[in-house]
Amino acid sequence: MKAEKDPKTGKWLIQYRYKDWTGKNRKSTKRGFQTKREAEEWLRTFLLQKSNSCNMPFRDFVALYLDDMRHRLREHTMINKEYIIQDKLIPFFGEKRLNEISVANIRAWQNGLIQQGYSQTYLKTINNQLSSLFNYAVRYYELSSNPCKKAGSMGKAKADEMKIWTKEEFQDFSDCLMDKRVSWMSFQILFWTGIRIGELLALTFADVDLEHKTMTINKSYQRLKGRDVITLPKTPKSNRTVNLPAFLVEDLRDYMDSLYHPNPGDRVCPIAKTFLEKEMLRGVKLSGVKRIRIHDLRHSHASLLVEMGVSPKEIAERLGHENIETTLNTYSHLYPNKQERLADRLDAFYKNSSQEEEKANGNKESDQRKDRVLSSDHGGVLSVGREN
Repeated sequence: MKAEKDPKTGKWLIQYRYKDWTGKNRKSTKRGFQTKREAEEWLRTFLLQKSNSCNMPFRDFVALYLDDMRHRLREHTMINKEYIIQDKLIPFFGEKRLNEISVANIRAWQNGLIQQGYSQTYLKTINNQLSSLFNYAVRYYELSSNPCKKAGSMGKAKADEMKIWTKEEFQDFSDCLMDKRVSWMSFQILFWTGIRIGELLALTFADVDLEHKTMTINKSYQRLKGRDVITLPKTPKSNRTVNLPAFLVEDLRDYMDSLYHPNPGDRVCPIAKTFLEKEMLRGVKLSGVKRIRIHDLRHSHASLLVEMGVSPKEIAERLGHENIETTLNTYSHLYPNKQERLADRLDAFYKNSSQEEEKANGNKESDQRKDRVLSSDHGGVLSVGREN
């Protein structure tokens, strides 16, 4: 299995034998290498991959990982995953042997990223991706352990403070966008329903039932590499029917009446996320409200529901969360005031019940005193009668 010159092209080729996934011996040839060293290095890596060896370079392992996951994950998920890997992992770990990456290497990598000032949630996302790669190697390539577990994590799963708009802040914002009907309507839907931006952009007129005041969420819109892509919602529970308040139904009716014969399959908001992001900046600048992300409108809607006393289960169903734990973990910080109010109500109940009990006891003692007086008076009368 030595490399040799290809007499036809003048480039290098290498013939080799290997066992395929069924265990059968195979023979093949790889051509087109510029140098002998390049051909031999390719063969060495190829054989390591076929043997599921952890001695391969991290870069080559990543290629195997991505090739496998590409068949299992949604396209936009893969795009985000590949970006993080290529931009944040490969530059540091790319040439290191997979089984030689140490805890010290990971700590040094983490420290370098922390110093770059990324947000805590983004640091957590990056670290999780590296840990996922090592978990994959442990499971399928017999790596002894995941060094990320010993190195510890970085960043935080949740931001320290969730930025949201109150009803009043949203009203000030939306009033500044009434000159563009599609913008105004888009933000009305996002704030008053809590649906995701992808769900809004995929919404068609057939999904809106004004008579029954409902909106069917069964797809999501993505703009990927210059293409419009309609996919399934984020999770199975994201397939749901959202009930609409009467005022939003009337806003939608007016909006639809302003359009020229829309077809049932047409998108309600035929715009892109980038357009809404620009419109959000415009509205923030004109209104003077604090700047938040489009996704924070979803959090703002959840905050309204919490304030209204809606149960976590109902909120989870409306937002399309896979389970109630997601709702509680995401919005737990919104509940302390509710707990304080509950404690105040218990305190008021205790005081009122105590006062009623004291009043009842007071009335009882008063009645008993009256009984004693009456009894004493009655006894005196009888005594006088006996004297007479």
